[in-house]
Amino acid sequence: MATTPGNLFIVSAPSGAGKSSLIKALLDNHNNENHPIQVSVSHTTRAPRPGEIDGVHYHFVSKEEFEALIKEEAFFEWAQAFDNYYGTAKKNITETLQHGIDVFLDIEWQGARQVKALLPETNTIFIAPPSKEELRKRLSGRQQDSEEVINKRMASAVSEISHYHEFDYIIVNDDFETALSELESIVCSHRLRKAKQLIRLKGLFEGLLDD
Repeated sequence: MATTPGNLFIVSAPSGAGKSSLIKALLDNHNNENHPIQVSVSHTTRAPRPGEIDGVHYHFVSKEEFEALIKEEAFFEWAQAFDNYYGTAKKNITETLQHGIDVFLDIEWQGARQVKALLPETNTIFIAPPSKEELRKRLSGRQQDSEEVINKRMASAVSEISHYHEFDYIIVNDDFETALSELESIVCSHRLRKAKQLIRLKGLFEGLLDD
């Protein structure tokens, strides 16, 4: 069977909606040699945190290196937050897709809008919490942040949620297993689209229709 190009997915969500956990579970359940999946590794100018590995969690570069890449138009999308740059490199994603690997971008709505403008076939997915009360409960449950920080995260979440209508798919993460099943369904449906199957199964259909 011929190798078909991979699918590009963007998953966005406010902090606390469970996006990272859903993506991790998807990879644990479905990343295999027949249908490989990868999460894109972004570039950033911020310093590595304890335990973070260059090339695994982020590509850590200097501000000068990042700005040079901007001038070279090397990014599908990039943004500046809290005095640091973050960006998604074109080369890595393009090469990965060409090898038939599905790629997930874990980015916010601004980046999703930029990538979708350049690659309209990108599949965008928004993960929403079931309610504000549940979102605050999840953020508070981490027991890592002060009430002031949680309030700021809630305000940021409302801003993020206001762009839900820009996405192709919406999943409400109320029950985790249900949300994961819905995410898996989106991925599987795109793998079975006719355009993909005609490439992958060309030999099969030639044999089936051979007189």
